[in-house]
Amino acid sequence: MTKRWWAVLLAISLIVAACGTDDSTDTTEADTTDTTAAATTETTADLPTETTEAMSEDEVSLVWRTRPDNQEEIDVYSAISETIDGNLENISLDYQPGSNEGAGYQQTLLTELSAGTAPDVFWIPGTEVADFATKNVILDLKDFADEDADFSVDDFYDGPMFHLTFSPETGEPLDALWGLPRDVSTFALYMNVDLIEEAGVTDPRELEAAGEWTWDAFGETVEGVAALGGEIKGYGQSAWWGPYGAWLNAAGGGFFNADRDACALDSDASIAGLEFQRDLYSTDAVVPYGEDPEAPFRAGTVGLFQNGRWATPGIRTVDFNWDVVGLPTGPDGPGNWLFWGAYVVNADTENPEAAWELVRALTSAEVQAEIAALGANVPSRVSDAALDAFLGFTPPTNNQAFLDGLATSPTAEGPLWAGSWPDFVSFMDAEVGAVITGDRDIADFQANICSETSAAFSG
Repeated sequence: MTKRWWAVLLAISLIVAACGTDDSTDTTEADTTDTTAAATTETTADLPTETTEAMSEDEVSLVWRTRPDNQEEIDVYSAISETIDGNLENISLDYQPGSNEGAGYQQTLLTELSAGTAPDVFWIPGTEVADFATKNVILDLKDFADEDADFSVDDFYDGPMFHLTFSPETGEPLDALWGLPRDVSTFALYMNVDLIEEAGVTDPRELEAAGEWTWDAFGETVEGVAALGGEIKGYGQSAWWGPYGAWLNAAGGGFFNADRDACALDSDASIAGLEFQRDLYSTDAVVPYGEDPEAPFRAGTVGLFQNGRWATPGIRTVDFNWDVVGLPTGPDGPGNWLFWGAYVVNADTENPEAAWELVRALTSAEVQAEIAALGANVPSRVSDAALDAFLGFTPPTNNQAFLDGLATSPTAEGPLWAGSWPDFVSFMDAEVGAVITGDRDIADFQANICSETSAAFSG
């Protein structure tokens, strides 16, 4: 199948998800392939250099922030900041990486926004856009976009742009512009190929190619790797909504109803996804729920590790053989997410024109290509060329796993315009975690969770 067809499938999946409807790197030259180096050399020379005519001739200083997943991702964005700084006239940049501790990053931003100390430009997860917009702490950039002859919302995938252009006042898309998407991603399973081979289990990539990479096959692989003993674990996932939600999606469930204005955690399908995880974590074959699985995976003691493309720069530093494979197929499919996040502008920035220029530079085709080459993400721009180039940014060898995830109707990450995502997710994380670890009875969860979270929905 051609990459053009993958692009078509991806665009269609995003449109469907939006109509139906968070959370995460310059490596050294030694950590990148020849392909990466070539891409970086080519794109750096072509970075945008113009500022708007309305800009003052005096240099302005902008502070910007992302939430990096690891030190390698910090290095990526530090290098990008230096490159853009040298190519935007009259603008100097100060990149400040934020904490990667889940919702703490967003809460820190809101506190700083209230105190007047927040960055001029910052990245937030797609789930947070409605909360920040309705709190009036980010700038509606539509006027700047309308005056920018080189800008078009059609340059980006429809799923993120539906939410980024949604106006809570009119209830319609295309009536606002809250930011621009930095990237898109799906989950994959990072796999320690050496442990898979040592355990003597069937390579998950072979099972996937044969259409046999199912929940049962996944369980057998996890148990087989864990049987190696000692510190070896078969699987690990982080304790936030993305990883546990993927299993709910794969069972045919999810967090919300189709209109995203009420809870659906009590559906039989959602409970089936939770039961699968509860059973998985009742054994010693996995990294205990709530413990960070990335560090032991990178240390070579975990067979399979669920994460997004953003983890790739850190994984590239390991000294064992590794690759990625898609999520196993559950009762309703692989259950993947379409993750995205956006660069937004502080509503109180003293330099809104310059901030718009920075957002445009950070989401330009050239910068997205450079970041993708370094491993951090999948470009959010609609382009056959971008997808073709992404496949060559190795390792991992099996980059197609991420594009396959995007092509199989993933559930789009999205904000709750009809409620408060932060209120909903903070309670959900705790109660789902209690079920997975056996601290809450699953029947009690099903009977009460939606009434317990009802206050998160407006109206």
